[in-house]
Amino acid sequence: MQQFEHLRAAELHCPRCRQLRPVRERLLLVLPYAELYEYRCTVCAMSLASREVKAPPLSGALPVAAIPPRPASGQPRSRPRPVRGLLR
Repeated sequence: MQQFEHLRAAELHCPRCRQLRPVRERLLLVLPYAELYEYRCTVCAMSLASREVKAPPLSGALPVAAIPPRPASGQPRSRPRPVRGLLR
């Protein structure tokens, strides 16, 4: 059901307080495929639940570094020339 994909909790039952309490959502970890959140009680700061938000797939968002082409097998590789004349 698409309507519950982005559900966020406002209040959860806290076993330490023994009541329904408002919660704070805290970002725990950012992974390449998801973000992990934790819900904590606003009164006693006890961890009550966690939530995982899946990240959208990367479709060319990051630029790909240009890789120089390799020379053909018959061509010699170019070597850097030594610097001459600087040291005397």
